[in-house]
Amino acid sequence: MPIATPESYAQMLDAAKAGAFAFPAINVSSSQTLNAALKGFADAGSDGIIQVSTGGAEYFSGPSVKNMVTGSVAFAAYAAEVAKSYPVQIALHTDHCPKDKLDGFVRPLVDISAERVTRGELPLFQSHMWDGSAVPLEENLQIARELLEKCAAAHIILEVEIGVVGGEEDGVANEINEQLYTTPEDALATIEALGNGENGRYMAALTFGNVHGVYKPGNVKLRPEILKHAQEAVVEKLGLAAGSKPFDLVFHGGSGSSAEEIGAAVDFGVVKMNVDTDTQYAFTRPVADHMLKNYDGVLKVDGEVGNKKVYDPRAWGKAAEAGMAARVGEACENLRSAGRSVS
Repeated sequence: MPIATPESYAQMLDAAKAGAFAFPAINVSSSQTLNAALKGFADAGSDGIIQVSTGGAEYFSGPSVKNMVTGSVAFAAYAAEVAKSYPVQIALHTDHCPKDKLDGFVRPLVDISAERVTRGELPLFQSHMWDGSAVPLEENLQIARELLEKCAAAHIILEVEIGVVGGEEDGVANEINEQLYTTPEDALATIEALGNGENGRYMAALTFGNVHGVYKPGNVKLRPEILKHAQEAVVEKLGLAAGSKPFDLVFHGGSGSSAEEIGAAVDFGVVKMNVDTDTQYAFTRPVADHMLKNYDGVLKVDGEVGNKKVYDPRAWGKAAEAGMAARVGEACENLRSAGRSVS
């Protein structure tokens, strides 16, 4: 199917919240990982979100070019073409963008989408993330207000991060401490600054102990009830119906999370969960297996010629894509989106 329109993306998120499921948001950095994500979603019968980080966007442009905008435009163009062959709906998103990279990443991409919209075309991306976790909340929300206005005009959804995700991603590292837990006061400040949809739609990554990186189950202390308390605080403040979920929530740093923790987060309003570390390993593990099993074929050992059939990048690339696609399907099952494509 074609890439999601602003309207169909909104329908995806609405369906997720109403149906108590969430979409995996799969980070990619190449055509191979993008193809793997698409196959994983299609095999699971799930719509989904495919995203690039600052580092992923740089890599898409070429390791010697390292231009985030060029890489992002190339990613979006490739995705728009190949997604047509799959029976599920995909939205494109840019992941964590800190303050010092806004002018070289998100802002130019929003401008490109704005120009496209004025020509009667669809925006290049369906959503962008502003990661203000490293600046004071007041500054975070001030920048978010400015970005939300521009995103809304370009028919784009903004994602904001309220709180701090621990660990490290793309060179951004945060300590693991009490700042990992968003408070109800933070949630109320977000609603006061950004509104409840009237100023443009946004998703909120409220933190509840999330940590980026690789952790064994039990090492990350998640408290999903924080999401429930944040929703309830806004419901009371705005006089909404009991049980309402005003926030479209995002789950970051989920590696090592239990099925129960993931399920609770989804029940409390998570509609998008980022998946990166696990899919990176799922892609690379079959490559390592292939190389070890075919050592004397992928290398020209002792003056021999090797075996073209096993060192052909397509040979190990297909195995890598299949491994990652399977992990994407597992994420769809865990988040309850499998078999629920709206297409």
